[in-house]
Amino acid sequence: MSRRDVFLQVARRGGSFLSLLKKLWQHPKGRIGLILVGILVLVAVLAPVLAPYDPYDVTQRAAKGLRPNWQHPLGTTITTGQDIFSMLIYGSRVSLMIGVSTGLALAFLGALMGVMAGYIGGFADNLIMRIVDVLLVIPTLPLIIVLTNLLGRSYFVIVLVFVAFGWTGLARVIRSLVLVLKNSNYVKAAELAGASRWYIMTKHILPGTSHLIIMNTTLTCAGIMVAEAGLSFLGLGDPTAISWGKMLAEAQGGGALLFGAWWWILAPGAGIFLAVFSFMRIGIVMEEIFNPRMKASSSIYKIFKHLNNTYLDEVFRSMEDEEADESTEQPDRSNAPLPGGCHD
Repeated sequence: MSRRDVFLQVARRGGSFLSLLKKLWQHPKGRIGLILVGILVLVAVLAPVLAPYDPYDVTQRAAKGLRPNWQHPLGTTITTGQDIFSMLIYGSRVSLMIGVSTGLALAFLGALMGVMAGYIGGFADNLIMRIVDVLLVIPTLPLIIVLTNLLGRSYFVIVLVFVAFGWTGLARVIRSLVLVLKNSNYVKAAELAGASRWYIMTKHILPGTSHLIIMNTTLTCAGIMVAEAGLSFLGLGDPTAISWGKMLAEAQGGGALLFGAWWWILAPGAGIFLAVFSFMRIGIVMEEIFNPRMKASSSIYKIFKHLNNTYLDEVFRSMEDEEADESTEQPDRSNAPLPGGCHD
């Protein structure tokens, strides 16, 4: 492949990515999600600049349990006197890093296994699907507790466990789509032309599943952020790193509810909500973009319409339209001729 072909291929992929971003930006819900994700990324990258204090530095601590003021916008912790606003900013790094890295790893592994199972078939399909069946019945939380005690409470171990047991759902979905794509004309033409299996899987089948992979990745990032916060809240996270889940755990252990330190609980809870909300918005909009037919049948879409008091109105309106159609289709029997040729 020449340099010109490589450049054209990169430019084509970059143009498709920019086209996707443009469609997301033109959608009101997608624009909200992109703005929130962009803000979170900037906050995580510029944490040392935006944070007024370094929460890891024991010398930069104030009095314990201070209420929100000009020097400490979100107050300080009751136990250590750390600035909660600085902890909130630094905690975004851990949540985004774990959520995005795990989501990308799950997308890669799930897509690879799903394409192999669907296209190769035979022994590979049976082996991968049996592994999926076994992993689906293994309780993840007790296994994480055991592995963190054996391998250490590091985020690398947590990400490894998430990836090892979280790729099964995407693999099953990708496999079902590949079973349809493998019988398409362009795949048959590539097989007749002598293309290898790896070339067909990567150049012809994998691009056909890209919409499911991208949509699943965004939704998975949101789910992993919630899972990481839950594990840190249970004390299974990295004790040396500051995360939003760990902030909630310290707030509970420090008696934030008992002493009325609402700011200590509200800050990490709002951070988790905004991060998950932004990625969920992007995932829902991608579902509408890639498959518009799923919009009307999506349960999430129906929930949003129900919250906006429009779903029930549409249901009753459709019922009235069906009754009107049935009434027009019924023949007018008042002017029908009587049997036997009798007339009034």
